[in-house]
This record gives sequence, C-alpha cells and structure tokens, in this order.
Amino acid sequence: MDNAQLDQISQLTALFDFNKIALFALGIFLLITFVKLMTWFADHIEKLFPSKRLLISQVETVFSFFLYIFGINILFFSIIQPPKELLIAAGGSIAVAVGLSMKDLVASIIAGLILIFDRPFQVGDRVSFEGMYGEIKSIGLRAVRMVTLEDNLITIPNSKFITESVSSGNSGALDMMVVVKFYFETSVNINLVKQKLNDIMSTSEYVYLQKPINITVNEELVLGRPALMFTGKCYVLDVKYEKSIETDIYVRAAKIFADLPRPLGALNSTEVLTSYTKEI
Repeated sequence: MDNAQLDQISQLTALFDFNKIALFALGIFLLITFVKLMTWFADHIEKLFPSKRLLISQVETVFSFFLYIFGINILFFSIIQPPKELLIAAGGSIAVAVGLSMKDLVASIIAGLILIFDRPFQVGDRVSFEGMYGEIKSIGLRAVRMVTLEDNLITIPNSKFITESVSSGNSGALDMMVVVKFYFETSVNINLVKQKLNDIMSTSEYVYLQKPINITVNEELVLGRPALMFTGKCYVLDVKYEKSIETDIYVRAAKIFADLPRPLGALNSTEVLTSYTKEI
C-alpha cells in the first residue's frame, strides 16, 4: 500500500473511534430528550391558553422538525469530524448507498418540509384523507400522525400527502363548520322548522356565534318517498367539540320536534341515506 491509501485507512479508523461514537449517541439521546421535553412543555402551555392551542402546536411542530434536521447534522460534523478528503472520496459511494437504502425515508423528509412550508394542513386540523377522518397530532420527519374520532392513532408517510388529495376542515383555525341534517314529511311547516333549528343551534354551549348560522331546505327521495331535508350549518368554537355540538343539537332537536307531524328524524351528516336505512 502507498502512503495515500494508508492515510485513508487511518482516517477511516479515526472516524469510527469508540469515544466519538459514544459521544454522538449521547448527543442524539439528549436531542431527542430535549424535543420530548419541549413537546411536554407545549402541551402544558396549551392547557393554560386554550384559545391559542393550535398556534402553540404548530410552532412546536416546526421547531421539533428543524431541531432534528439541524441538530443531527451539527452533532455529526462537530463530534465525528469527518475529514474533507474522506468525505470527497467516499461521497459518491455513500450517496448511492443512501439513495438506494433510504430513498423512502429521504422522500418522506423532503415531503415533510413541503408540508411545513406549503401547509395544505396544520397540526390541530380536522382532516379527511383516503377515507380516514381525524385530527392531525404531529408532522414528523417520516410521517404524519392522525388521531381518529374513535381515538385510533394512524401513522401516514409524509410522501403520501404530496400525491393524494387531502381535505382540511378548519385550515389552522380553532373554529370549524359543522353540518347537521334533518328529514321531515313534506307537509311540515317549513318556516317553523327553520326557526326552531336556528334557535337550537344558536343556543348550543359549543356554538361559535361570531360566524353565521345557515339553514337550507331541499326536497329529496328517501326510500322512494319524497321528504324535506333541512341542512343546518354552524361553527363550533373549538374543533375538539365537533361531536359534542352535533350530539347537543340532535338530542335537543329530538325533544322539540317530537310534537311536529311525523318527523323522519335526524341523520348523520356524512352517510345520510345509509344511516336512514339502518334506522328504519
């Protein structure tokens, strides 16, 4: 071997020095611990300032994302200290190896950056994606974590959101529109029903009155019978009360509408005809 080859072997041996690797591992552990503590602190701040809950979550997500990216790079180059000559010599081979073995991870990290800056949705948003619906809890280096209304945690790779359509119900806002639907016989007094629905929605403890309440009426066929569909739209003051306001409206409406002529009942706002069929 010539002197150049011996020098490269010496540099490579120094690169994998046990003390450096142990110190690098400790640095990674401390970085992860710091991010976890920051998340814990953000959760407590959210409880103190519930009106700023989504903003705090969004800021914490951005900080966590960039702490991981820059923190790992800083630790690697400051502790391992790879020689420039070795990086140049091994750069091509490393790039090919990383590209083949970690292409999905790299794609997810890049997709995560796009999600952070393009913001099709944010942490705290209620999102519909590929038949799933829930609240975005975190946007990580590799994946987005969504909690469904049944309290199931779903992990979705970041790259999925780049190529598929995603629907956000509140787009970073604390309030969100909630839709409730009621079916009645065509002989019902339309103005009376609209007035009562408006009273029910506007007096709910979960309603956000800074935005309008709207009620529309359409005639539809339900199981071959003509019926009037009353669609009420209002805003919930916090997305976490989405199901609470729906339940509150339906329960109170059932009592008030009991005296009206043959109400067909209140149905779920997403699967109207299916729910109606099951109830019959």
